[in-house]
Amino acid sequence: MRNADETQISETETVAGPRRQLSLLDSTCIIVGIIIGSGIYELSPLIAGNVSGPAMLLGVWLLGGLVALAGALCYAELSTTYPRSGGDYVFLSRAYGSRFAFLFAWAEFWIVRPGNIGMVAYVFGRYAQQIWPLQQVSQPVAIAGFACAAIATLSATNLWGIRAGARTQNALTILKVLGLGGICLVGLLGVVLAPSAGSVPAPVSSSQGDFPMALLFVLFCFGGWNEMSYVAAEVRHPQRNIVRALLLGTISTVLIYLLVNLAFLASMGLAGMVSSEALAVEMVRPRLGRYAAHSISILICLSCLGTINGMLFTGPRIYYALGTEHAWFSWLGHWHDRLGGPVRALLLQSAATLALVIAAATVSPGQGFEALFLFSAPVYWGFAVLIALSLFVLRLRDPSTPRVHRVWLFPVPPLIFLGSALYLCYSGVTYAIAHEYLRLSLWAVGILLLGAVLSLFRRSREPTANSVKQMPQSDSGD
Repeated sequence: MRNADETQISETETVAGPRRQLSLLDSTCIIVGIIIGSGIYELSPLIAGNVSGPAMLLGVWLLGGLVALAGALCYAELSTTYPRSGGDYVFLSRAYGSRFAFLFAWAEFWIVRPGNIGMVAYVFGRYAQQIWPLQQVSQPVAIAGFACAAIATLSATNLWGIRAGARTQNALTILKVLGLGGICLVGLLGVVLAPSAGSVPAPVSSSQGDFPMALLFVLFCFGGWNEMSYVAAEVRHPQRNIVRALLLGTISTVLIYLLVNLAFLASMGLAGMVSSEALAVEMVRPRLGRYAAHSISILICLSCLGTINGMLFTGPRIYYALGTEHAWFSWLGHWHDRLGGPVRALLLQSAATLALVIAAATVSPGQGFEALFLFSAPVYWGFAVLIALSLFVLRLRDPSTPRVHRVWLFPVPPLIFLGSALYLCYSGVTYAIAHEYLRLSLWAVGILLLGAVLSLFRRSREPTANSVKQMPQSDSGD
């Protein structure tokens, strides 16, 4: 009788949790909006300076796109097999156990997520300072202030729930894509209509360049295609739309990046790209004149806001998943039913990010972007190595789970993903050491060690309807 009563209660009570509200457009905009940030503007001259000619420039962008596509194929299988909030947290928990998953969430909260959001916010602050210069304070303080204002404003927007966050993401993504389309038109049509006014294309350099370094910068520009997995529990028809969004978002970004670089080459030439300090501004100046700098600065700010909003939107789902499983963090496992989101997790993540941005501005004034990048990148790619391996582990440990989508050409895409993650993790560590940022790496290691110790003493919660342990093997409805 007791079992029957318990069964009836479990069937009738409603547990607040993720609801499938995200459409294919919403999901695709999350991917494109997070990937396309400031990198295409900031790093294009550096990438051009590390290749030997135009063909190699386009080739390194295409190769980076293929690596991102390989990773997207891996995430398509993982996310459709385990379509639950938390993404990587869920995959690590299933593959290696709850301690590894706990350590991932710990690293995301203290290192990766605040570092990634913070460094994009710093780029936003730098360009916002050019548009609205604050004369009353020093430039590093003004940049940090704009960065904090962007984080706080977008956090407040996402507090209004999933629809507010998704609509904001859609609008910012569409605006940034239209802006990049305008840059392509100005660059390509400018050469067609007035070829004599364009820069003469640079001849192929006799130097071999530094292709691995160019690839490192390109892969940084492609970062973010994995973010869709964190909101898998909120995607309508996940078995279909998750795969479509991952492929559509990644392929669209590859095409956009290639078109933008073709426009840069057509109007500036390779030598012009390498020597430029403001590539997009110089390219559109013949058409926009004195409005060029402000127009591009506004576009870069919009691109940064789209990336920040996307990461603020997806990140709290990791801590929500942690809270559903671990008693110490049960406060984070609360889903606000009326607003439709993990409000507590979002508030805590925003506070941690603001604290790290302020700390970076205090410890390394004027170098906040580089400091945050070197603080977070090796840890981020270290866990990416484990995610790539988890695809192999889960196929061996969990063979009976239905897999609606299997990686095409297995095991080639996961091996490409694994190799790139290993390379980027190694490059991040060696770069930090070479540029005397070892102290930042040691801080990150210390935080990870503390998380590892805490994972030994963590206390699990009873499984809930939304926890990883209670995860249904297939969930294809709305």
